[in-house]
Amino acid sequence: MSFELDNPFWSSLHSRHSGIALSAGEAVRYPPDFAPFLGVEGAHAHASDALHVLVAPGDSVYLLGIAPPAPRTWRLDAFRPLAQMICERPLEVIDGPNMIELSQAHRADVLALTALVYPHYFRPRTMDMGRYFGIYQDGRLAAMIGERLGTDAYQEISAICTHPDFNGRGYARRLTAMLSNDTLERGRTPFLHVSHENSRAKALYEQIGYRHRRDIGFWSLSRN
Repeated sequence: MSFELDNPFWSSLHSRHSGIALSAGEAVRYPPDFAPFLGVEGAHAHASDALHVLVAPGDSVYLLGIAPPAPRTWRLDAFRPLAQMICERPLEVIDGPNMIELSQAHRADVLALTALVYPHYFRPRTMDMGRYFGIYQDGRLAAMIGERLGTDAYQEISAICTHPDFNGRGYARRLTAMLSNDTLERGRTPFLHVSHENSRAKALYEQIGYRHRRDIGFWSLSRN
């Protein structure tokens, strides 16, 4: 089962999101309006031809866990590995404002918030990858959380973000605990990815009950 988490883009696109997967040979990717993510079967996959099919000239994708050799003239950049964290027990849900499931009616608010604080990976149809929840205050989307990658056994918790005007109120903690507990009740293990540079968020996840599973490689791949 650990392979599912070691190669999460590939695993998700061959399970929960197989219906939207764009596949070619030993590579598979999300449609660009869902997410800029691509996975390969293994580090030594012969993926050059597949990459030319799946990645348009001038386009860039991200890889997580496994990266193939880059085709000639392409650019593969390695970032610092991310911390992959999992939650295996129920978490305390602190008191706070009402949490609602976000729908298409909230899409403009979601896109505005993610553009402000989570700009690199959220796309116009990212919300269609799973359920999203939020907290509204004073008529504004103050904080949100959602589901992104997933298999039958695991569910990624993602887009955990708070508008700067509402920082420090515990909204992210409340949302994370709620969705993590709901995921556990559904028989799946919640996991998430966080940059080591985002020490505040990483410390929060550790404090509420997530544990570090492993550091996982993270790359961008650009076609000229």
